[in-house]
Amino acid sequence: MIDPYALLTLGILFCVGLAADQLGRRTHIPRVTLLLLCGLVAGNLGLVPERMTELTDTVTITALTLVAILLGGSLKLETLKARGVEILVISLAVVLTTLIVVTVGLVLMGMDAALALVLASIATATAPAATLDVIKQSGITNRFTEIVKGIVAIDDAWGLLVFSLCLAIASQFVGQADDVGVPVLLEIGGAIVLGLVIGLPAAFLTGRIEQGEPLQVEALAIGFLTAGLAVWLGVSFLMAGMVVGALIVNLARHHTRAFHEIEHVQWPFMIVFFILAGAALELETLNQLGLMGVAFIALRAISRLLGGWLGAAISAVPHQERHLYGAALMPQAGVAIGMALLAGQALPLWEDQIIGLTIGATVFFELAGPFATLWAVRRSL
Repeated sequence: MIDPYALLTLGILFCVGLAADQLGRRTHIPRVTLLLLCGLVAGNLGLVPERMTELTDTVTITALTLVAILLGGSLKLETLKARGVEILVISLAVVLTTLIVVTVGLVLMGMDAALALVLASIATATAPAATLDVIKQSGITNRFTEIVKGIVAIDDAWGLLVFSLCLAIASQFVGQADDVGVPVLLEIGGAIVLGLVIGLPAAFLTGRIEQGEPLQVEALAIGFLTAGLAVWLGVSFLMAGMVVGALIVNLARHHTRAFHEIEHVQWPFMIVFFILAGAALELETLNQLGLMGVAFIALRAISRLLGGWLGAAISAVPHQERHLYGAALMPQAGVAIGMALLAGQALPLWEDQIIGLTIGATVFFELAGPFATLWAVRRSL
């Protein structure tokens, strides 16, 4: 039976998306945060039908796969030749600084070293969708935004590798299986292979019907095939999408606007994604964080700022930009929750602490992080 409430809800969600876009343009508030807040209010008032919340996983994977393809498209060989050193050094500096600062800080506060190490590895995760949308909303394209998009494209790959290693180390300390990191490594490797399988023919075939510009149907086909096969095979849809995007933008020389249609189709999915994500947020988790949770949030924020500055200094970025990279990489979202769930299963002794602290921190950075990104992007002018 057709559910009219689900159809009405979709119509309302798209209207809210339009309103958030216009309000964001006029007030300089990140529309990501506006959409999350709208979802938060709707969720707490019970205005989101249950059938819509059941679509959350599907919409999330679809939206983030499209974002990953767009981020992969930012990894042009020309960009990598010009900005590759900055992208690589800053991304590594942010991940490693986050790992060290958060681990040491939590240990000094009395937390078990193995638990602190796992939480620190989770803190390395970012929110590619929020970061990319803030940059797009700002309308600013310069060296800074190119570097940030490149960093975000590979940041979660570093994060997943660090997480798998730290989880394996922590599991050994508490006597768990010593191969818990293997599934994550296989997930990354399998995603790269899947990206090659889809990206290589897509680079050759797309954009040939309409004089070098892909059709919407082609864009949707690539996005859904990548997302669906990644979920079916149990590999990272983010990594697979990034590989697909990188291959298309670098190999499809017949394209005139390689990601024109993907940019068009991804925004409706993003509207539904952010509002449903907001509806799933529970502000009560912030009240339950306690001193350790506040410290976890503060340590992550400090480590991002410090890591961004260190990486920018090492890669000889101009002085006026060095303090901006950490702020631009502040948002955090679903990848961290996924890491927390996996860590909770591997370390049942600390499951409640890992999931509780991660969800609380994610709620904070998901709402406040886009403001930091928008501030950094505007200061880069």
